[in-house]
Amino acid sequence: MRKIPRPFKMPFGSGMIVEEASITSKYHEPTIQLLKFDNGDKVIRFCSYNKGRFSRSPLMVDEKDLRKLGKMTFLTIRDVTGIAQVIVKDEAGEKIEGVTRQSVIRIQGTIQETKARDFECEVKADQIEILANAKHPLPIDPIGRLESNIDNRLNARALDMRNQKTASIFKLRHHVLASIRKTLTEKKFIEITTPKIIGSASEGGANLFSLEYFGKQAYLAQSPQLYKEQMTLGLERVYETASFYRAEKSHTGRHLSEFTSVDIEAAFMDYTDVMNVLEDLVVDVYKYTLEKCKEEQKTLGINIQVPKYPFERISYSKIIDELKNEGEKLEFGEDLLDSHLRIVGKKHPGFFFLIDWPIKLKPFYIREKEDEPSLSRSFDLQFGFLELSSGGTRLHNPEKIKTRLKEQNLDPSKFKNHLQAFDWGMPPHAGWGLGLERLLTTLIGIDNVREVVLYPRDPERLTP
Repeated sequence: MRKIPRPFKMPFGSGMIVEEASITSKYHEPTIQLLKFDNGDKVIRFCSYNKGRFSRSPLMVDEKDLRKLGKMTFLTIRDVTGIAQVIVKDEAGEKIEGVTRQSVIRIQGTIQETKARDFECEVKADQIEILANAKHPLPIDPIGRLESNIDNRLNARALDMRNQKTASIFKLRHHVLASIRKTLTEKKFIEITTPKIIGSASEGGANLFSLEYFGKQAYLAQSPQLYKEQMTLGLERVYETASFYRAEKSHTGRHLSEFTSVDIEAAFMDYTDVMNVLEDLVVDVYKYTLEKCKEEQKTLGINIQVPKYPFERISYSKIIDELKNEGEKLEFGEDLLDSHLRIVGKKHPGFFFLIDWPIKLKPFYIREKEDEPSLSRSFDLQFGFLELSSGGTRLHNPEKIKTRLKEQNLDPSKFKNHLQAFDWGMPPHAGWGLGLERLLTTLIGIDNVREVVLYPRDPERLTP
């Protein structure tokens, strides 16, 4: 129901419209409107071309409400535009015999006002056609009356999408992606698409899925790192939102074998600059979904809270000191384990940047700090204990890159296609990669990333 105060006069009502609702056809044409006036009048307005007739196709019979009362049957129907109540009797009632919940039907009838609290209007059905009957018993209850565990829901994911909470998660995901693209486009970033079948590891390491590629050894990309760096040579600011792959045998609610990453790379930016871009993007996502996803928030029982600027920037050195004060035996230069980050997360529960990591803990392409070469110009974005993003300033001197590759026991000859771009005048650049699924869990307030992926892939799940 939209609240749009404006004067309006009709034969059946006049005054200032305070609320207006429309039901639209599958072609997005308005078929009926419900108007509420400031004098208390409530009027259903029919568009001239349908003259009060209702014709919607297809519609799903919602399991939460299919009931008989004497000779009348009451159905709750829904499609992408919303839900409505249908009253079926007489000859039309004979056709509804045998229809199962979650079936797909076509209805024609007359719109009328209703006394039902949950609906603005109802439809008196004249004609009903069953387009597809749902076979029972169903593997899960899409209405949610009976709780289903996540594995059963994932095995019947298409049916699970009829659960309004599940559907709301993916509507939120849609709007998060829309917000990300909007923010980065406004900041002059160009969206690119990089290869997902590659000939060498993007970042070194062994956590790669390998495959035979026409008689050659190939891998599924674990990130767009090398390609997005190369693109700054000509496009300056680029981003990609795509699936990537890591063969990590992790069995947590935070890890996936196939995940969606949002990556940026920008010429003439330092790590402080791209931290600002990331901070803006995250806050924009929260603002955008707060405004655009009111129904989804209501369905999920959440209230999106926009994080405050600026995110705290905490150095690795300070975190080490904090952990030592908590009794942890940890020396400078050691990586932070999950147990360490959980301690840190209790003290810093919101968004914060963990900056200036030891250079030896970072990939070969990360640049050192000139005044402290043992440290790097790098950061992680944390939400409490949860790492959301990693980024930094990149090396753009090819000789330094070769040296760093050797220091990390990587063969520079396997990176020759990447290194040649640095001989053509590679500008200084910086960037980051952000885990979309993890960001969504912070937004929605859930612990398992599988909830925000249609068909997740992990060490145990390859189908459906």
